[in-house]
Amino acid sequence: MVFSSFLFLFLFLPVFMGCYYLAPVRWRNLVALLGSYLFYAWGAPRIVGLFIVSCLIDYLLGVAIARLVASPSRKKFLLLCSLTMNLGALAYYKYSNFFVGEFNRLLELMGFEGVAWTNVALPIGISFFTFQKISYIVDVYRGKVEPAQNFVSYALYIALFPQLIAGPIICYPDIHEQLHHRRYDLQTFFDGVCRFCMGLGKKVLIADAMGSSANMFFKLGPDQLSTPYAWLGIICYAYQIYFDFSGYSDMAIGLGKMMGFDFLENFNRPYISQNVTEFWRRWHISLSHFMRDYLYIPLGGNRVSPARLYFNLCTVFLLSGLWHGAAWTFVFWGLYHGTFLVIDRLFWLQSSKRLGRFVNTLLTFVVVLFGWVFFRSETISEAFNHILRMVDFYHYWSVPRYVPRGMVMHNQAMFVFVLATLICFAPTLPRFQDFTQALSERFSGVQMACLRFAGGVACLVLTALTLSSTNYTPFIYFRF
Repeated sequence: MVFSSFLFLFLFLPVFMGCYYLAPVRWRNLVALLGSYLFYAWGAPRIVGLFIVSCLIDYLLGVAIARLVASPSRKKFLLLCSLTMNLGALAYYKYSNFFVGEFNRLLELMGFEGVAWTNVALPIGISFFTFQKISYIVDVYRGKVEPAQNFVSYALYIALFPQLIAGPIICYPDIHEQLHHRRYDLQTFFDGVCRFCMGLGKKVLIADAMGSSANMFFKLGPDQLSTPYAWLGIICYAYQIYFDFSGYSDMAIGLGKMMGFDFLENFNRPYISQNVTEFWRRWHISLSHFMRDYLYIPLGGNRVSPARLYFNLCTVFLLSGLWHGAAWTFVFWGLYHGTFLVIDRLFWLQSSKRLGRFVNTLLTFVVVLFGWVFFRSETISEAFNHILRMVDFYHYWSVPRYVPRGMVMHNQAMFVFVLATLICFAPTLPRFQDFTQALSERFSGVQMACLRFAGGVACLVLTALTLSSTNYTPFIYFRF
């Protein structure tokens, strides 16, 4: 079950919200937990039992760690037990197919027969809820928070369905108070509905349209892919992944507000960044914070020698790339971004100040686009072939079999492309801030609320019409 489906929009969500608000306040956590388990079981019925058992084990380990104040060695042992269980499950379900495949390939090159292996199905959302379980047990071990008051509270923190499948990654200190004391009012619920509808529109109306065009460009053979098509293809994918993932985050945040929760933001206009360091402060913010707090800082953070600092950055982003997927393309993508973060530290953050905002934003966007080629491609060689075509300005249009633009990107997609460009880069325009301020001053709070409501309704209606006439497209980050 996904947010952008008729089943969720017109059956699960209304029934769940009705049950949630009809229940007494003291029972709403249990209603939310049961609804979240039903939501997860709909897409992964075989794994939901194991998911619940692992949550119970982590909850008991957290309680035991908090009680062992006078025994640091036992606390560390229990922490290692939890980390081994969670990282072991993640390694088995997400990476075993990849490593066995690579091992078999090595054996075949040496003339031996490969190991017999049955592919393991990847449970949806495992990367996200594994990180939340790790953050909880580590924070309890550090004494940063007290363990959850009861299993229902802990299980709800892990399984809360708005952010269960694709984030944002929520650390326990950010939400533990809300698990017991939430604000229920009409304004918050209204804000949540509007935010959810806007995210739904971003996913269905923009991301899916851009994804369809990106797929067409990437399907072109070497004799059909001209340099402009190579650039158009990867820009369409950049828009697809941004509006797809930020749309999901908007829907998750909106659903949270409808239930009384306040989740942290996960995106902040990343494509207007002026360097790669800033990009990672704006893109997938919850993952960046997790990697900083639970990996980068424990490795020494900034308080180390320059060489060790650069090693830490590359290590963090190598693991970040591997977190996104079990493939060499994701490893390369992680190292690619780690390298540019090192370049930022070496000289770019200082020298780029003379270039101006427009040039820095354009250069950063180009750097990010080259990285997205590896993220989108199935193999390293496929990625480099696409990049070679992007930089082959000598031949530009000279491909043996030219494909008309309308066959790979129709007029409606071109309209969405222009709209996506305006949404992503309008904040860089000199008068944009003045325009938004004048708009907010022109309309009263009630009028602005009416405009937001009208925009939300329009997104919902257009989305419903689009879903009724097109095939379902899954969220990109469901793979991770």
